[in-house]
Amino acid sequence: MKKSVLTRYRVMAYITAVLLVLLTVGVIGKRLLDLDGFDSFVTVVGIAHGWLYVLYLIFAFDLGSKMKMPVGRQLWVLLAGTIPTAAFFVERRVTREAEPLIAQDAGTTPAAAQRVM
Repeated sequence: MKKSVLTRYRVMAYITAVLLVLLTVGVIGKRLLDLDGFDSFVTVVGIAHGWLYVLYLIFAFDLGSKMKMPVGRQLWVLLAGTIPTAAFFVERRVTREAEPLIAQDAGTTPAAAQRVM
């Protein structure tokens, strides 16, 4: 497995998670606090999150299939982009599991790869 597969997933996981947190804050401001000006914010952030979530799904599925994840775990990774802050935790765990696979494919030991990173 190439490092670029993991990097693409990580970037999209962070972007998706940040946008979802912003969307959640916007919806709270719009619906619960009845603040003015949150209508357009929620619309823009919601559209951005929706489109970028599709990219997240593609990259997460690509990573999961290359890591040979079980279906249940892969579904959890795919759904992490819909639960505020979950993508941060899931990304960290997936990265820890993927780094030894990347090092193995590169022909180095995980300990040597850890020293390089």
